[in-house]
Amino acid sequence: MIEVHKLTKVYTTPSQEIVALDNVSLSVEKGEIFGIIGLSGAGKSTLIRCINMLEKPTKGSVVIDGIDMTALQPRDLRTARQKIGMIFQHFNLLSSRTVFANVLFPLEIAGVPKKDAYKRVKELLELVGLADKAESYPSQLSGGQKQRVGIARALANSPKVLLSDEATSALDPQTTRSILDLLKDINRRFNLTILLITHDMNVIKESCDRVAVIDDSRIVELGRVIDVFSSPQTATSRSFVGNVINRELPDQLPRPPVGQIAGGVRRLLRVSFIGETAGKPLISSMIKKFDVDANILYGNIDRIKDTPFGYLTLEVSGSPDQVAESLSYLRGHGLEMEMIADA
Repeated sequence: MIEVHKLTKVYTTPSQEIVALDNVSLSVEKGEIFGIIGLSGAGKSTLIRCINMLEKPTKGSVVIDGIDMTALQPRDLRTARQKIGMIFQHFNLLSSRTVFANVLFPLEIAGVPKKDAYKRVKELLELVGLADKAESYPSQLSGGQKQRVGIARALANSPKVLLSDEATSALDPQTTRSILDLLKDINRRFNLTILLITHDMNVIKESCDRVAVIDDSRIVELGRVIDVFSSPQTATSRSFVGNVINRELPDQLPRPPVGQIAGGVRRLLRVSFIGETAGKPLISSMIKKFDVDANILYGNIDRIKDTPFGYLTLEVSGSPDQVAESLSYLRGHGLEMEMIADA
């Protein structure tokens, strides 16, 4: 649905050139929720503005549903943008218009007949749970309600793509969750492709199928959210994941001696549980089957979108053969393992 190929954006000032995006490429499939995460200044907002062509890329291309946005003339670009919905961080509502009139606004611009436009607005206000606020003004709404108006407005022209630029960063955690639930519901109902920009890994964890990590104007990691959480490949990704799920053994816990011990060996490892394996008694089964000692030192269980996920830091000891067989048993049941300390 969205193809970004070798996209570069350079801002030129009298004294220097600032590279905001450097050779960025990514692909977003139809119907998925794709997240882009990065710190402030990493280039993520520039990327979303280049995708909807509010910023013209210096080099590269952006193709949406088979249309090369970078090749369009201004009139054709305005038409193409009507199929790209946009949700903003600070809502961008018209204070002099009611909720109904704010959602109606893009339909008026598109020249939709009044009867059809009014019907569409009523449907959208029902969808976002604001049918009773149709005649209210933005100043009378909470932050979450304002963002629901923004979402309804973004859906007015039945877009093929919905772009969200830090749409929950001004909201409290409970309201953020309700907005993310709404976006997931919209995604499921209409198979709508959603590109979501954020600096909060919790937003990625709750909502997204895949994620691109952007740092210093470049994509440094891209993959399924579950894979990035279970095995982050870059320091930037590890930092983001660590803000949500702590993978490290706390300093307050003593590190047991590892390697050769009386009667055998001891290993210290981190085990990742993903999906169905999170609900299986694999550790207890391993202990019974191979007669090893296992001590759970630290654990963290959570969900990534709809998938159970977690870590256990585990101390396993026994004879060399018993320990080797027990770890092989865990791997054979789909658990990811990382040796923290070894002989």
